Amino acid sequence: MGEFDLIAKYFTRPAKRAALGVGDDCALLAPAPGMQLAISSDMLVEGRHFLSTVEPSRLGHKALAVNLSDLAACGARPLAFTLALSMPTADEPWLAGFSRGLLALADEHGCELIGGDTTRGPLNICITVFGEVPAGSALLRSGAKVGDDIWVSGTLGDARLALEAFRGTLSLPAPMLKQARMRMEHPTPRVALGQALRGVATAAIDVSDGLLGDLVHILLASRVGARIDADAASELVAARRMPSNAESGLALETFRTCALSGGDDYELAFTARPEARDAVEQASRASHTAVARIGVVEAVPGVRVVDAHGTPLAQRFTSFDHFG
Repeated sequence: MGEFDLIAKYFTRPAKRAALGVGDDCALLAPAPGMQLAISSDMLVEGRHFLSTVEPSRLGHKALAVNLSDLAACGARPLAFTLALSMPTADEPWLAGFSRGLLALADEHGCELIGGDTTRGPLNICITVFGEVPAGSALLRSGAKVGDDIWVSGTLGDARLALEAFRGTLSLPAPMLKQARMRMEHPTPRVALGQALRGVATAAIDVSDGLLGDLVHILLASRVGARIDADAASELVAARRMPSNAESGLALETFRTCALSGGDDYELAFTARPEARDAVEQASRASHTAVARIGVVEAVPGVRVVDAHGTPLAQRFTSFDHFG
């Protein structure tokens, strides 16, 4: 199967929102009047971002999900995406599964594939996603103010638990591993929540490299600091609430580490004024996405991590860094 046969069979679909989609030298895409384009790219490399044993359909889902998560953090509505795919061979069973997972999530969010590139090489997936947001309404990293609440969506740390289990550094009961692996390989981009938070959140970011590491980007852009309740964050590890946790023998410190510096969560961390708590809860209900308040923005730069009693923790937390 040649390159263009591959594209035609697995990745060509009729153009819907795009003025021109797959098949020409360029795709044509125009936002609605009064809207701005939100654009983001993410790359997934085998052995660095995913295991060779991951199901192709889950990999297709995740490849797009991590990009949609960036749009969610901006409060943007997905429009379209391009796919650059390098792979060792044109493996049709793999392509069938990968494209199925990819396009199912695309259809769920009305985000159409409009072009890209394929080549022979190591397995590498790069997606560029396009969204639209009303001019001046995008959620940014630079709007956090002293006294703001710090919130996070969904669950934290389960992907890190799965990764450590695969590395052999800890052992998980089968039900916990299954649940944690699903969170690692099949994340849920919080697109609806991001849009519901427009005009409510003062700053936002998606949690990809670890909560504390990503939160620092907000703090630096906003020139503020933060106090984080490690125990409130660790309660958000879904595996911790499973009945099988009783037999896992995992310590509180493990859950704290996974929640605060785990990475691969693709949740939203955001700030909002205390008087906006009802509006945040309304956005949570409207988007069917749980949110939890885990800290407060402070004037002193840096992040102070405390327990439920406000006592500073000596435990050190570091987030993922590709070149660290």
